[in-house]
Amino acid sequence: MKKLVTSALAVIALVFSGTTQAQNKSPELENSLLWEVSGNGLSKSSYLYGTIHAICSKDYFLSEKTKKAFDASTELVLEIDLADPKEMADMQQMAMGKEPLSKKLSPQQLAKLGVILEKATGMTVKQVDALSLATVMSLIAVKSFGCDDIKFYEMEFIEQAKKRNIDIGGLETVKSQVKVLENAYTDDELLNMLEGLNTSLTSESVAFYKTENIKGLYGVTVDEKMSSEKTNKIILDDRNGNWVKKMPQLMKNQSVFFAVGSAHLGGEYSVFNLLRKGRYKVKPIMN
Repeated sequence: MKKLVTSALAVIALVFSGTTQAQNKSPELENSLLWEVSGNGLSKSSYLYGTIHAICSKDYFLSEKTKKAFDASTELVLEIDLADPKEMADMQQMAMGKEPLSKKLSPQQLAKLGVILEKATGMTVKQVDALSLATVMSLIAVKSFGCDDIKFYEMEFIEQAKKRNIDIGGLETVKSQVKVLENAYTDDELLNMLEGLNTSLTSESVAFYKTENIKGLYGVTVDEKMSSEKTNKIILDDRNGNWVKKMPQLMKNQSVFFAVGSAHLGGEYSVFNLLRKGRYKVKPIMN
């Protein structure tokens, strides 16, 4: 149980960044997970990489072009700096609910959660009663991969950054991300999302990811029943805007490798479009 919860914590970002992309108004995207950011006075190019956060070990890959860009960078910046002990401690703490789920949810909601949990994990509500609903959702997301050996892209990047002795940073904190999630979803919306998580959906996402098919990834995650205009704005648009405000200073005098969830690469207010509006040149790296 402890190992499962630890794995779940690492994919909270995956669940909420990857299942809410209900609109994609951006221009046609090239099939590439890696993009170069240059111009607007930058002395060196920086890089933007879209991750799937978690993936079965057998499906894990890192292209040569990505390795080359990473090796050319002098700082790694993730959504959250998971190399920071304080952030990891906050993540462990916030995995627990403010009150037991048995008190937080109505009898109808608890019954619905029980059915979902039993089907997806074989667990009961009583076993996860002390956890937050977001953490329970992440537990189910981990199970939807259909394997016990999971790799986390962010952790792999951190390991390599430590070997190279380069700085590691984050665009936001665990506490700020949890606050975002609390504002974005009602309990009923979270339960509806839980019903939508399954192995076939995850397998399709992984298949698109392995071919760097950004458009395909968006197609898998488009589901109006699992999202809303308000949720999209809070989870994607607003966070993208906050990140792009921080990025110029970070990459002003050095080459930064930014690794964020691939759901942030599309949409009218994507990281791409916002950087371009800021007069940066953003282009795909194909090989």
